Amino acid sequence: MDVEISIADETHLKFAEQISVLMAEAAKARGTGIAERTPDYLKQKIHQGKAVIATSKDSLAGFCYIESWGHDQYVANSGLIVHPDFRRTGLAKKIKSKIFELSKQKYPHAKIFGITTSLAVMKINSELGYKPVTFSELTGDESFWQGCQSCQNYDILTRTKRSHCLCTGMLYDPEKEKQANGKNKRWERFKNFLKGNAQKKI
Repeated sequence: MDVEISIADETHLKFAEQISVLMAEAAKARGTGIAERTPDYLKQKIHQGKAVIATSKDSLAGFCYIESWGHDQYVANSGLIVHPDFRRTGLAKKIKSKIFELSKQKYPHAKIFGITTSLAVMKINSELGYKPVTFSELTGDESFWQGCQSCQNYDILTRTKRSHCLCTGMLYDPEKEKQANGKNKRWERFKNFLKGNAQKKI
């Protein structure tokens, strides 16, 4: 199918109601995860340029948006949803990659995190550079955790004093990624140096 993935704008506001319903249906079907989001809230994200949408011939195919917490020190890519007609096509990964790049552009120094029960999302996150972490390594911003109240597993989160739930926490730390890339480059230079010396001796 011909699908276009773009940063959502005013022309996509008409999909807000459908996106909200899809999120609620997905949460009900899965039995876990995906806090409810109202159409007005989703429209706000679109107005702010903090959402990515996938469309096909003016039909909704998928959606995801950005939330920032702790004075923009933490960023979450939330509400990833794919319309049933477009599932199992690799679209979720493409949307997630697009919102991930948008997050890095808008918040270059922020830690990007997510909590999910979906193994597919965990796999995508891992490929993007996220690492599994404890909830204590995520934002302490109360407004983020309040967003979990509409999830049917919220009581688990409160009973454990936010130490764990059915969701898995995952985090991308740009600073650690930069350090890891630096080490990899130094290791590559060293290997090339050894390789060059070995060739000279031949």
